[in-house]
Amino acid sequence: MKKRAPRLLLFLIAGLILLPIDLFLVLGAADRTYGTLTSSGEKRRYLLHIPKNADLTKPIPLVITLHGFAQWPANQANVSQWNALADAYGFLVVYPSGTGFPKRWDAASPAADNKDIRFLSDLIDDLESTYPIDPTRIYINGLSNGGGMSVAFACAFPERAAAFGSVAGAYVTPLENCRASRAVPAVIFHGDADPIVPFNGGQGGPNNMLLPDIDTWVSQLAAHNGCSGDSEIIPTAPGVKGTRFEGCAADLEYYVIGGGGHTWPGGNPLPEWITGKTSDLIDASAVMWDFFQQHPLSMKEAPESGQ
Repeated sequence: MKKRAPRLLLFLIAGLILLPIDLFLVLGAADRTYGTLTSSGEKRRYLLHIPKNADLTKPIPLVITLHGFAQWPANQANVSQWNALADAYGFLVVYPSGTGFPKRWDAASPAADNKDIRFLSDLIDDLESTYPIDPTRIYINGLSNGGGMSVAFACAFPERAAAFGSVAGAYVTPLENCRASRAVPAVIFHGDADPIVPFNGGQGGPNNMLLPDIDTWVSQLAAHNGCSGDSEIIPTAPGVKGTRFEGCAADLEYYVIGGGGHTWPGGNPLPEWITGKTSDLIDASAVMWDFFQQHPLSMKEAPESGQ
């Protein structure tokens, strides 16, 4: 308990530092909309970015991106810079909000009892009722606790998530609990100097939980995705090790950021004294979007709206 309190306090202080910046960015943008819906009997919130050039007369991709522990939707928008890509490529981005104080995601509870997993599915339904969302191009990703939640959602709804991405993820979802109907393509990023979710595993996160060694966890994900065990190097910037696993039923790419902290590579930096360095050697959002574009669901795999 003594170890947990200082770390929680640091997260809260960082949030207070970033709050004025996030409020300025959100209030000054006319193309962002706060929305609410009722899920599992509770009022849930989200932030939606609709590019001005979006063609809403035809099916459009949706990217769901999840904030980390003690963060919130506007902060995730600021850190990840997904909106710039959405403006360039004409897709929707939604930033759902976790619950509690500090805000968080429940990435550990079984899917049948998990209100956050249900909320994300209900959110997709809600957006599909208003916008022409392409059910074959719905993607989810997140930072830290949000990265772990992305895994949890893809495990529970592999027919809804065409692919997922995770940055500095805190992985607490047992992969053996994932539904076997479909392995989900994935792209994973982690800094080898992450002070919050240690690259080599051990006690970490604001709750000082036991977290896996990242290389080991990715190897387990590769096995889950039916990869052969072989891999190839992805050419990238010096200081970044990119790996593409081969022979997979669902593709898997993995990027280790040399010297990278608990941050979003290529995004706006978090306070370095808490999270470590933000690498500019690779743009995680841009790499994710390139990966996502290559991995739509087939129409046979995608559910009908509202299911």
